[in-house]
Amino acid sequence: MPVEAREAATPSPDMRLEFDDRTAVMMQRLNIWKDELVAWFKTLASAAVYATLIVTFGFQVARVEGQSMAPTLADQDRLIVNKLAYRIGEPRRGDIVMLYYPLNPDKSFVKRVIAEEGDQVRIVDGRVYVNDVPLRDDFVPPEFRSHDDFGPTVIPDGYYFVMGDHRNNSSDSRHWGMVPKKYIIGKVQLRWWPLPTARVF
Repeated sequence: MPVEAREAATPSPDMRLEFDDRTAVMMQRLNIWKDELVAWFKTLASAAVYATLIVTFGFQVARVEGQSMAPTLADQDRLIVNKLAYRIGEPRRGDIVMLYYPLNPDKSFVKRVIAEEGDQVRIVDGRVYVNDVPLRDDFVPPEFRSHDDFGPTVIPDGYYFVMGDHRNNSSDSRHWGMVPKKYIIGKVQLRWWPLPTARVF
C-alpha cells in the first residue's frame, strides 16, 4: 500500500512537460512585458529631454496678465513664444515680444517693439513718430490712445523702445526706458487660447 501511494504521488513525464511549457510561456510573456516597459521608459525619457530642450532653447508657453496689450491681447490669453527668433535674427518694429522687465528681471512683460536701435522716437499728444514718420498704429482704438509727450530720443545700439497697445494703460519704455536685446526673451508667435480667437502673429 505505501508503495502504491508513492507511485501515485510521482508526476508523470507528461505532467512535467505541461508544467515546463506553462513556465516557458509565462517567462516569455514576462520578457515581452519587460521589453515593453523599457521601451515606454525610453520614450518618456526622450520626450522629457526634448521638452526640456524645446522650452529652454526653442519655444515657451506664456500667459498674458493684465490689459496693457489690449485689444490685440487680452488678460489670460495663452501664447507660444518663439525663443529662437532672435537668436538667428533681430527684433523688428511691430513685433510683439516677451521681455524681462528691466527694473526687475524676475518679472516678464509682453509689449510691442516700436523702435529699433538707431531710430529716433518722438511722441506728441499721444501720436508716435519714428524717424519723424507717423507710426501706423491703426490697431490702437481711439479710446485706448494716450495724450502724452515724449522725446525726441535716439535708441542706443543694442536697445529697443517698446509700448503696450493699450497706450493709456501700459507701463513701458515711456516710463522705464529702453530694453536691452539680452532682456528680450522671444517673439510672440501664436495665441492658442481661447480657441475662438487663436491666431498667428
